[in-house]
Amino acid sequence: MDKPNIVFIFSDQQRADTQGYAGDPVAITPHLDGLAAQGAAFSKCFTSSPVCMTARASLMTGHQVHKHGVWAFANPEIRHGQSHVRNIRDAGYHTGVVGKTHLWHDHKQHANVHQEEMHDWGFVDARETTGPSESLSTASRYTDHLAEKGLLDAHRNYLDMYLRGKRPLPWELPPTKLPKEDHLDMFIAGLAVDWLGDCPSDQPFYLQVNFGGPHDPWDAPPEYRSLYNPDDIPLSITEKPRGPASPHVQQLLQHAPAKLDHMSEAENRVMKSYYYSKVTLIDDCIGRVVNALEQQGLMENTWIVFSADHGEMLGDHGLLAKKCFYEGAINVPCLLRPPGGGEARTSSALTCHLDIVSTLVDIAGAAPLDHCDGRSLLPLLADTSSARHQQAILSELGLPPNTFSMVRTETHKLSIDTLSRQPIDLYDLRDDPNELHNRLDDPGYQGIKEELIEQVLNPLLADLDTTTW
Repeated sequence: MDKPNIVFIFSDQQRADTQGYAGDPVAITPHLDGLAAQGAAFSKCFTSSPVCMTARASLMTGHQVHKHGVWAFANPEIRHGQSHVRNIRDAGYHTGVVGKTHLWHDHKQHANVHQEEMHDWGFVDARETTGPSESLSTASRYTDHLAEKGLLDAHRNYLDMYLRGKRPLPWELPPTKLPKEDHLDMFIAGLAVDWLGDCPSDQPFYLQVNFGGPHDPWDAPPEYRSLYNPDDIPLSITEKPRGPASPHVQQLLQHAPAKLDHMSEAENRVMKSYYYSKVTLIDDCIGRVVNALEQQGLMENTWIVFSADHGEMLGDHGLLAKKCFYEGAINVPCLLRPPGGGEARTSSALTCHLDIVSTLVDIAGAAPLDHCDGRSLLPLLADTSSARHQQAILSELGLPPNTFSMVRTETHKLSIDTLSRQPIDLYDLRDDPNELHNRLDDPGYQGIKEELIEQVLNPLLADLDTTTW
């Protein structure tokens, strides 16, 4: 077989800095660390949007948010546009996906009935589940599995407590009541293993494995929580930025439990330990997929790519979740392990989701996407140390009725109200990596602000459709 197989592993709400290979001194991620030891890790990879469905639309289409139009949970017809999966399929690949796709907001009565829509995206074989919270009310392969084992009521009672009842604070959330093997992410790993076993051997394959975690609820089983001593967990960035909150942050704070007003340092560490526990759970799930590839003798001809849709604030600046432009929410993992493995490399080059899309198409030898806003990462594998990949990264955020845009260079970050082009924040990442000092009105930064708007941001938004909500 001339063409390589591709496995794109994709987690939900996973920060770039909570893996061992990324330098985290606490994180237990042996399987990801093993892949990184044989591949290239990109430490400055950024999401197209700190919103689930929006980011996933960019990953499918290769377009910036303002081009594909999925500013929030909207525009389901985007599947009729371009798709990197369709191009890879047309290049001779057997394409499939397992797990949480989140390519639409309003799930049908049973997630399995999305087969026609998944085919539109280019997937020949789709074995979809919902995310953890959606399984409270929507049926899927996963809820069918729990029902067969007599565990569905326990699962839904837990979710009802988490979502609707006396919602526990993040550091008070009990672990799942499900056995480890029946956790959603373990179930998705099992779907991936089964898919690999069923895959035809007469053509290369492209498989997306979309995990539901480490997105909240941080409900890892007790055996994972016991791996972490909260006293060892580093604190979040507990300081809040100076001055009034940005408009996008103000809107975020309206959606509890995004704001953590009275969290102690001890509570912060406990909360983070729960998140780390789920990161390790995801790592074990990835290990199951890698083990299946090894048992089938596929690692010598298979690319493994790992990333996430967006990050998680995890207490930084007193915030949870995403929907803002701070580094914790927009910096995502990006890891490439070539067939047969290679030399471990780490790159600090600016990269983004759209680069991952271009890379997948490049690996497959598929037709390039029209007007794709990304660049293949493959040239960087030869020299990750000094190569400059992107001048700037664009990330966009829809919080109805507003939209916001952010541009990040190697040294600065500027955010604006998208339609009015009114600047909001300006951070000097060299002197202020924690983004505490908004330099927007600082006289010493006016030249930088104007340069970022005129020479960087405006060209990136030149084709913006100014249609409002």
